[in-house]
Amino acid sequence: MLDFFKTKKQAALSFDKDGPITETSYVVIDTELTGLNERKDSIISIGAVKMIGTRIDLSHTFHRLIKPETKFKPESVVIHGITPSDVSEKPNIDYIIADFLEFCGDDVLIGHCVSIDLSFINSDMKRIFNGTIRNPVIDTFVLHEWIRKRMPSHSCFPPGDKSSGLYEMAKCFDISIRGAHDALVDAFITAQLFQRFIPVLSDLGVKSIGMLLGIGHPEEGGDRFKTSGEFSNF
Repeated sequence: MLDFFKTKKQAALSFDKDGPITETSYVVIDTELTGLNERKDSIISIGAVKMIGTRIDLSHTFHRLIKPETKFKPESVVIHGITPSDVSEKPNIDYIIADFLEFCGDDVLIGHCVSIDLSFINSDMKRIFNGTIRNPVIDTFVLHEWIRKRMPSHSCFPPGDKSSGLYEMAKCFDISIRGAHDALVDAFITAQLFQRFIPVLSDLGVKSIGMLLGIGHPEEGGDRFKTSGEFSNF
Protein backbone atom coordinates (compact mmCIF):
# COMPACT_ATOMS: atom_id res chain seq x y z
CA MET A 1 0.00 0.00 0.00
CA LEU A 2 2.83 2.40 0.76
CA ASP A 3 4.32 1.95 -2.73
CA PHE A 4 0.91 2.65 -4.26
CA PHE A 5 0.55 5.83 -2.20
CA LYS A 6 4.02 7.07 -3.22
CA THR A 7 3.22 6.48 -6.90
CA LYS A 8 -0.11 8.28 -6.64
CA LYS A 9 1.48 11.21 -4.81
CA GLN A 10 4.00 11.73 -7.60
CA ALA A 11 1.35 11.43 -10.33
CA ALA A 12 -0.90 14.03 -8.75
CA LEU A 13 1.82 16.66 -8.97
CA SER A 14 1.83 16.51 -12.79
CA PHE A 15 -1.83 17.48 -13.14
CA ASP A 16 -2.64 19.54 -16.28
CA LYS A 17 -4.47 22.68 -15.18
CA ASP A 18 -5.00 23.85 -18.77
CA GLY A 19 -7.39 21.01 -19.62
CA PRO A 20 -11.00 21.95 -20.37
CA ILE A 21 -13.62 21.35 -17.68
CA THR A 22 -15.72 19.36 -20.14
CA GLU A 23 -12.95 16.81 -20.73
CA THR A 24 -11.62 16.45 -17.18
CA SER A 25 -12.11 13.29 -15.11
CA TYR A 26 -13.67 13.74 -11.68
CA VAL A 27 -14.54 11.61 -8.69
CA VAL A 28 -17.44 12.92 -6.62
CA ILE A 29 -17.18 11.78 -3.00
CA ASP A 30 -19.22 11.70 0.19
CA THR A 31 -18.82 10.15 3.64
CA GLU A 32 -21.15 9.20 6.46
CA LEU A 33 -19.74 9.69 9.96
CA THR A 34 -20.38 8.85 13.60
CA GLY A 35 -20.06 12.59 14.34
CA LEU A 36 -18.26 15.72 13.20
CA ASN A 37 -15.09 15.65 15.33
CA GLU A 38 -12.31 13.88 13.45
CA ARG A 39 -10.44 13.33 16.73
CA LYS A 40 -13.37 11.56 18.38
CA ASP A 41 -15.49 10.26 15.51
CA SER A 42 -15.02 7.95 12.54
CA ILE A 43 -16.03 7.30 8.95
CA ILE A 44 -18.68 4.59 8.65
CA SER A 45 -19.31 4.80 4.91
CA ILE A 46 -17.63 6.18 1.79
CA GLY A 47 -19.39 6.68 -1.52
CA ALA A 48 -18.00 7.95 -4.82
CA VAL A 49 -18.99 8.19 -8.46
CA LYS A 50 -16.94 8.96 -11.58
CA MET A 51 -17.60 11.83 -13.97
CA ILE A 52 -16.02 12.89 -17.25
CA GLY A 53 -17.01 16.45 -18.02
CA THR A 54 -20.78 16.65 -17.70
CA ARG A 55 -21.26 12.87 -17.96
CA ILE A 56 -21.90 10.95 -14.74
CA ASP A 57 -20.66 7.39 -15.10
CA LEU A 58 -22.89 5.20 -12.94
CA SER A 59 -21.02 2.12 -14.16
CA HIS A 60 -18.04 3.27 -12.07
CA THR A 61 -19.03 3.76 -8.45
CA PHE A 62 -17.47 3.07 -5.05
CA HIS A 63 -19.47 2.31 -1.92
CA ARG A 64 -18.21 0.75 1.30
CA LEU A 65 -19.57 0.36 4.80
CA ILE A 66 -16.83 0.59 7.42
CA LYS A 67 -16.54 -0.63 10.98
CA PRO A 68 -15.68 2.52 12.98
CA GLU A 69 -13.06 2.78 15.70
CA THR A 70 -15.35 5.02 17.76
CA LYS A 71 -18.80 4.59 19.25
CA PHE A 72 -21.99 5.42 17.41
CA LYS A 73 -23.99 8.44 18.48
CA PRO A 74 -27.80 8.17 18.52
CA GLU A 75 -28.16 11.45 16.62
CA SER A 76 -25.95 10.22 13.78
CA VAL A 77 -27.86 6.95 13.47
CA VAL A 78 -31.08 8.92 13.10
CA ILE A 79 -29.56 10.85 10.18
CA HIS A 80 -27.83 8.16 8.12
CA GLY A 81 -29.67 5.06 9.36
CA ILE A 82 -26.50 2.96 9.71
CA THR A 83 -26.54 0.96 12.94
CA PRO A 84 -23.73 -0.85 14.82
CA SER A 85 -25.07 -4.20 13.62
CA ASP A 86 -24.85 -3.03 9.98
CA VAL A 87 -21.07 -2.62 10.25
CA SER A 88 -20.10 -5.06 13.00
CA GLU A 89 -18.60 -7.48 10.47
CA LYS A 90 -17.32 -4.90 7.97
CA PRO A 91 -13.59 -4.11 7.62
CA ASN A 92 -12.19 -1.01 9.30
CA ILE A 93 -10.84 1.95 7.34
CA ASP A 94 -7.32 0.48 7.20
CA TYR A 95 -8.58 -2.15 4.74
CA ILE A 96 -10.70 0.27 2.71
CA ILE A 97 -8.55 3.33 2.18
CA ALA A 98 -6.21 1.84 -0.46
CA ASP A 99 -9.18 0.71 -2.58
CA PHE A 100 -10.66 4.20 -2.28
CA LEU A 101 -7.38 5.83 -3.35
CA GLU A 102 -7.12 3.50 -6.31
CA PHE A 103 -10.67 4.35 -7.36
CA CYS A 104 -9.89 8.08 -7.17
CA GLY A 105 -6.64 7.71 -9.12
CA ASP A 106 -5.39 11.13 -10.27
CA ASP A 107 -8.86 12.55 -10.86
CA VAL A 108 -10.14 15.84 -9.50
CA LEU A 109 -12.17 15.24 -6.34
CA ILE A 110 -15.51 16.95 -5.83
CA GLY A 111 -17.65 17.15 -2.70
CA HIS A 112 -20.18 19.36 -0.97
CA CYS A 113 -18.68 21.14 2.04
CA VAL A 114 -15.91 18.69 1.28
CA SER A 115 -13.53 20.01 3.95
CA ILE A 116 -15.44 17.83 6.42
CA ASP A 117 -14.97 14.66 4.36
CA LEU A 118 -11.31 15.44 3.72
CA SER A 119 -10.55 16.12 7.38
CA PHE A 120 -11.66 12.59 8.26
CA ILE A 121 -10.07 10.91 5.24
CA ASN A 122 -6.77 12.73 5.78
CA SER A 123 -6.79 11.91 9.49
CA ASP A 124 -6.80 8.23 8.56
CA MET A 125 -4.34 8.82 5.72
CA LYS A 126 -1.84 10.39 8.11
CA ARG A 127 -2.12 7.47 10.49
CA ILE A 128 -1.88 4.77 7.81
CA PHE A 129 0.39 6.36 5.17
CA ASN A 130 1.91 9.35 6.97
CA GLY A 131 0.53 11.52 4.19
CA THR A 132 -2.62 13.15 2.83
CA ILE A 133 -4.66 13.06 -0.36
CA ARG A 134 -2.91 15.13 -3.02
CA ASN A 135 -5.67 15.21 -5.64
CA PRO A 136 -7.00 18.61 -6.70
CA VAL A 137 -10.30 19.28 -4.91
CA ILE A 138 -13.43 21.28 -5.74
CA ASP A 139 -16.24 22.17 -3.34
CA THR A 140 -19.73 22.51 -4.84
CA PHE A 141 -20.78 24.78 -1.97
CA VAL A 142 -17.96 27.21 -2.82
CA LEU A 143 -18.90 27.04 -6.52
CA HIS A 144 -22.54 27.69 -5.65
CA GLU A 145 -21.66 30.81 -3.69
CA TRP A 146 -19.29 32.07 -6.42
CA ILE A 147 -22.01 31.68 -9.06
CA ARG A 148 -24.68 33.21 -6.80
CA LYS A 149 -22.64 36.41 -6.37
CA ARG A 150 -22.40 36.83 -10.13
CA MET A 151 -25.91 35.69 -11.06
CA PRO A 152 -28.10 36.70 -8.10
CA SER A 153 -31.17 36.93 -10.33
CA HIS A 154 -30.87 33.30 -11.45
CA SER A 155 -34.11 31.42 -10.73
CA CYS A 156 -32.21 28.93 -8.54
CA PHE A 157 -31.02 31.64 -6.16
CA PRO A 158 -34.12 33.00 -4.39
CA PRO A 159 -33.58 36.37 -2.65
CA GLY A 160 -32.34 35.91 0.89
CA ASP A 161 -31.70 32.19 0.49
CA LYS A 162 -28.43 31.49 2.27
CA SER A 163 -28.79 27.75 2.81
CA SER A 164 -25.60 25.74 2.35
CA GLY A 165 -27.40 22.41 2.53
CA LEU A 166 -26.88 19.98 -0.33
CA TYR A 167 -30.52 18.94 -0.42
CA GLU A 168 -31.87 22.50 -0.46
CA MET A 169 -29.58 23.31 -3.39
CA ALA A 170 -30.54 20.08 -5.15
CA LYS A 171 -34.25 20.94 -4.89
CA CYS A 172 -33.60 24.32 -6.50
CA PHE A 173 -32.06 22.53 -9.49
CA ASP A 174 -34.84 19.88 -9.66
CA ILE A 175 -32.56 17.07 -8.49
CA SER A 176 -34.23 14.16 -6.71
CA ILE A 177 -33.04 13.60 -3.13
CA ARG A 178 -34.64 10.20 -2.52
CA GLY A 179 -32.33 7.97 -0.47
CA ALA A 180 -30.51 10.97 1.04
CA HIS A 181 -27.83 10.48 3.73
CA ASP A 182 -26.49 7.42 1.97
CA ALA A 183 -22.88 8.12 0.96
CA LEU A 184 -23.26 6.90 -2.63
CA VAL A 185 -26.64 8.60 -3.12
CA ASP A 186 -25.28 11.88 -1.74
CA ALA A 187 -22.25 11.61 -4.03
CA PHE A 188 -24.65 11.16 -6.96
CA ILE A 189 -26.71 14.18 -5.86
CA THR A 190 -23.51 16.25 -5.63
CA ALA A 191 -22.45 15.04 -9.09
CA GLN A 192 -25.78 16.19 -10.54
CA LEU A 193 -25.39 19.57 -8.87
CA PHE A 194 -21.92 19.99 -10.37
CA GLN A 195 -23.33 18.84 -13.71
CA ARG A 196 -25.83 21.73 -13.56
CA PHE A 197 -23.05 24.20 -12.72
CA ILE A 198 -20.79 23.41 -15.71
CA PRO A 199 -22.75 25.28 -18.45
CA VAL A 200 -23.32 28.22 -16.08
CA LEU A 201 -19.59 28.38 -15.34
CA SER A 202 -18.85 28.30 -19.07
CA ASP A 203 -21.19 31.27 -19.60
CA LEU A 204 -19.24 33.09 -16.87
CA GLY A 205 -15.93 32.41 -18.66
CA VAL A 206 -14.70 29.54 -16.49
CA LYS A 207 -13.67 26.87 -18.97
CA SER A 208 -10.32 25.38 -17.85
CA ILE A 209 -9.83 23.11 -14.88
CA GLY A 210 -7.20 25.50 -13.55
CA MET A 211 -9.74 28.32 -13.46
CA LEU A 212 -12.28 26.01 -11.86
CA LEU A 213 -9.84 25.03 -9.12
CA GLY A 214 -9.09 28.68 -8.53
CA ILE A 215 -12.71 29.50 -7.72
CA GLY A 216 -13.92 26.18 -6.32
CA HIS A 217 -11.14 25.03 -4.01
CA PRO A 218 -12.48 24.31 -0.50
CA GLU A 219 -12.32 27.29 1.78
CA GLU A 220 -11.02 26.57 5.22
CA GLY A 221 -14.53 26.77 6.56
CA GLY A 222 -15.12 23.26 7.81
CA ASP A 223 -15.38 24.38 11.43
CA ARG A 224 -17.94 27.01 10.42
CA PHE A 225 -20.23 24.29 9.10
CA LYS A 226 -19.68 22.15 12.20
CA THR A 227 -20.75 24.90 14.57
CA SER A 228 -23.26 26.93 12.58
CA GLY A 229 -25.98 24.32 12.46
CA GLU A 230 -26.02 24.58 8.64
CA PHE A 231 -24.21 21.32 8.12
CA SER A 232 -25.77 18.03 9.20
CA ASN A 233 -24.40 15.51 6.72
CA PHE A 234 -23.02 12.86 9.02
